[in-house]
Amino acid sequence: MKIVVLDGHVANPGDLSWDKLAALGELEVYPRTAPSEILARCAGAEVVFTNKVVLDAATISTLPALRFIGVLATGYNNVDVAAASRAGIVVCNVPAYSTDSVAQTVFSLLLEITGRVGEYSPEVRGGRWSSCADFSFTLGPITELAGLTMGIYGLGNIGRRVAAIAAAFGMKVVSPTSQAAGNLPNYVSKVTFEEFLGISDVISVNSPLTQDNHGIFNADTFARMRRGVVFINTARGPLVDEPALAAALASGQVGAAGLDVLGQEPPAADNPLLSAPNCYITPHIAWQSTAARRRLLDISAANLTAFVAGKPQNKVN
Repeated sequence: MKIVVLDGHVANPGDLSWDKLAALGELEVYPRTAPSEILARCAGAEVVFTNKVVLDAATISTLPALRFIGVLATGYNNVDVAAASRAGIVVCNVPAYSTDSVAQTVFSLLLEITGRVGEYSPEVRGGRWSSCADFSFTLGPITELAGLTMGIYGLGNIGRRVAAIAAAFGMKVVSPTSQAAGNLPNYVSKVTFEEFLGISDVISVNSPLTQDNHGIFNADTFARMRRGVVFINTARGPLVDEPALAAALASGQVGAAGLDVLGQEPPAADNPLLSAPNCYITPHIAWQSTAARRRLLDISAANLTAFVAGKPQNKVN
């Protein structure tokens, strides 16, 4: 069985092992694959794994040997699932492997914004504390999380983990979730979307991207938020109108933003958020902890093992 990994570098830049997949067939791992290289590399392959390489209907139709597509991620919008289904190809993803890592990144961004550790450390190393007339100095306000309201948009696995951590910090937690109030943890209050916008001191976006919520955070919704709100997005970039967020940061309507995702990745050099004030951006690393990537590879191998055994798991079609 020929197994091809089209873009394995980000998931495994060399610190982990592909052995579990290699044990299942003849494995070829490519660090990256350009669109023009897909067909040649996948020729004769029964199994193809992709992280972000697009497998559209036209590509799938030219790969008659293909029987299994494994997505090295939770999101699978880069695969034409309907076309795969028509061709009798099973598509499997890897759900929930990065829950703890993404939730941790939410608070890494939030704590950097509120505690300013990254600003203080170089000042101390530069001698400012050594030459200080007092036992301490300040670069500006430090914000305590206890007592603030954390609004969570998207209360799935990651959103619930964020809620639990926020509650442990002593924050009030609200969410405009579609889930029944009785099914929520006792530290989460269900609110309307309008209430969520108006009462949240911090907003954490943890929702999948759908046709209905594309660009839901825009000039109108930013204007309806509490002035000075901290806005965190570790979900999907297209949920946010980026010029509108940049304008809201410039005006102070949004006090600070912590972003791990953007609408285009890598971003264009002229993306307005790259020069926006009080905007902290990481390069889509929330899922990248070593533990999360190891789970990703292990579950991917388990998905293929289950498929070979005739009992597919984590199917999305």
